[in-house]
Amino acid sequence: MSAPFVGMIAGMALAFAGYFGGFGAFLLVGALGGLGWAAGRWVEGGGSVRDVRDAFERGRR
Repeated sequence: MSAPFVGMIAGMALAFAGYFGGFGAFLLVGALGGLGWAAGRWVEGGGSVRDVRDAFERGRR
């Protein structure tokens, strides 16, 4: 899929959430979409689940 098409789909999802669910749903969909985008970019860049586990282990010390 091209980037403009994905952007259009994301915009439509935000519009539906805003229209049917109000501003809170709009923010929730936007935040979860941003997290999904970040996770996708991280995995695409060669990230692994082990990296996440190691980050949590370092945080506990």
